[in-house]
Amino acid sequence: MEQMNTRLTRSLWRSQRTRKKRYITGFDGLRTLAVIGVIVYHLAPSSMQGGYLGVPIFFLISGYLVTYLLIQEWETHGNVNFLSFYNRRVKRLYPALVTMILGTTAYITLFQRNLLVNIRGTVLTNLVYVYNWFEIHHGQSYFDRFSGESPFTHLWTLSIEGQFYLVWPVVVVGLLLLFRSRVKAAALLLAAAIASAIAMALLYDPNNLNRVYYGTDTRMFAILIGAAMAFIWPAYKLSGNVTRSHRLILDGLGLVSLLGTVILFFRMNGQAASTYKGGMFWFTMLAAVLVATVAHPGSDMNRLLTNKFFSYVGKRSYGIYLYQFPVMIFYESRVQNIGNHPLLNALIEVALIMVVTEASYRLIESPLRHYQYGQMFSDVRRLIRQPAAHRVTTALGGVAVLCFMLTAVGFVQQPAAAKPTALQKTITKRQAEAQKQNAAAAKKQKALAKAQAESKKKHDKAVAFSKLSKADQKTAKYYFLTADELSSSKQTPLTAIGDSVLLDDSGDLQKVFPGAVVDGQVGRQASAMPGVIASVNQRGQMAKNVLVNIGTNGNISQAQADQIVQGIGRDHQIFWVTAHVPTREWQNQVNTMIHKTAKKYSNVHVVDWYAEAKGHSSWFVSDHVHPNDHGNRYFTSLIAKTISKQLTK
Repeated sequence: MEQMNTRLTRSLWRSQRTRKKRYITGFDGLRTLAVIGVIVYHLAPSSMQGGYLGVPIFFLISGYLVTYLLIQEWETHGNVNFLSFYNRRVKRLYPALVTMILGTTAYITLFQRNLLVNIRGTVLTNLVYVYNWFEIHHGQSYFDRFSGESPFTHLWTLSIEGQFYLVWPVVVVGLLLLFRSRVKAAALLLAAAIASAIAMALLYDPNNLNRVYYGTDTRMFAILIGAAMAFIWPAYKLSGNVTRSHRLILDGLGLVSLLGTVILFFRMNGQAASTYKGGMFWFTMLAAVLVATVAHPGSDMNRLLTNKFFSYVGKRSYGIYLYQFPVMIFYESRVQNIGNHPLLNALIEVALIMVVTEASYRLIESPLRHYQYGQMFSDVRRLIRQPAAHRVTTALGGVAVLCFMLTAVGFVQQPAAAKPTALQKTITKRQAEAQKQNAAAAKKQKALAKAQAESKKKHDKAVAFSKLSKADQKTAKYYFLTADELSSSKQTPLTAIGDSVLLDDSGDLQKVFPGAVVDGQVGRQASAMPGVIASVNQRGQMAKNVLVNIGTNGNISQAQADQIVQGIGRDHQIFWVTAHVPTREWQNQVNTMIHKTAKKYSNVHVVDWYAEAKGHSSWFVSDHVHPNDHGNRYFTSLIAKTISKQLTK
């Protein structure tokens, strides 16, 4: 009888534990906010420069939920069923991931073969969840949005989560056995989170963000903070019966953390040093407060973040995250006027993402999450015998086989390395030529600066042109310049700093400005400019007149524009070229910022290439961004005319 009472008591205790398990609907709201941030960031980084912070929120929720469910299982059953845990994770994550990888690779094989570089490594590392480390060594920067983007780049987050799921049941059981005190276990996890954040700060390199952005060790702190919370703040142990004052405290903390999270979505620049030297860690701590208040049944935050829209998006957030990048990259490779109609194109892309996600959710994710894989062979035999009775399944199977075959073709045809385009060859050649001339040009700058003062307005146009050498007359005609404009340009010390558009024009620029020092780099963004400017100054190559061509590869914040102007110096004349990037949404934001900066600083002058080139598609190569030889004539001419006009005022 005593044994029966003991068993009955244990059964009641376990059933009480089980009844306390609840679905926290507000987490769907948090997932919705996170995925909206990521989507908007990828579509329009200038509109929400901190949208990438949705990823730490996903990590927080995963760390919290997985850990708290494992602890609850241990307390309810006295053990953790590892096989059941891994089975649930695989059935939840793998079907959609494999579908996305096969579908994307098949599309690349058929329509965008330039993306087949490293395709074998990309696919295989994603399937075993180590893609983030592959990206560190083979991938481009997460923030390089101009060209050659991989539709798989965003999958680095899934690799970190996969690594977490693999080891975490063992870690949680170890902590439960090692520590009687949940507080001590949480303290150990928090200490590990702090160590991860310190590693991010120490390994931060502005010239190579990949290591800290993709690294498991440098990004694990978000998951660890969520896991630490699960030990000391498990939802199933929190009571909804709280006093009015406690409810107000919980709601106040939740609202403040929600507001702070949204503000940082708009303000925390993903390329700023402060982001990696503590900024992302403190953002995650702020978001952890929000997660904690949503998890507490005595707070109103769960109700605030619960509605049909949030539930719909939250349940599909995994699929939305999976399919967003392939849809965006494939769409943007076909549509060339995105910069002129950013909102319309963004809405179209979001609609396409949702259609693909919904199809995947209904046809792949939901059915396979509950599928019993042990009956697979019998189901396949039944399908072969009666394909007409299972038309949808047969069609999906046919598509899967086709995608698999195309992926195999892509594997076989993977190029050894990316072949340089004609544009890349031209830029590389001109970069080498510019570097050869830089050393000699630097020596000429002092002499040119002296000659500049003596040459202003010496002759009228006719006399001046007649006195030009035949070579100079030919140059003036070729670049549509008057004699005075060419003479002024030839005697103007100039330092030009910029990106691949500047490199492409460097040969023409140095014909008109023989003393020009050109410092350009493919993919250069505004965040790199302070370091470049410091390097040019250190080499003693900063002339009194500075041409800035930055904005092709990403948006420019006011703080970055201020840094560029102040780094060059207020005693220099700065000529900033506007961006012609019709294929990217940040075009208008960049040009607005350049005009705004020129109004703010009297020594900054606009070279309005966007206004000059708009509507002249024949001036550009196939990417609609880099001028061809004909376009470079107009590009160089505009620069020379603008600088000459300003300096002769």
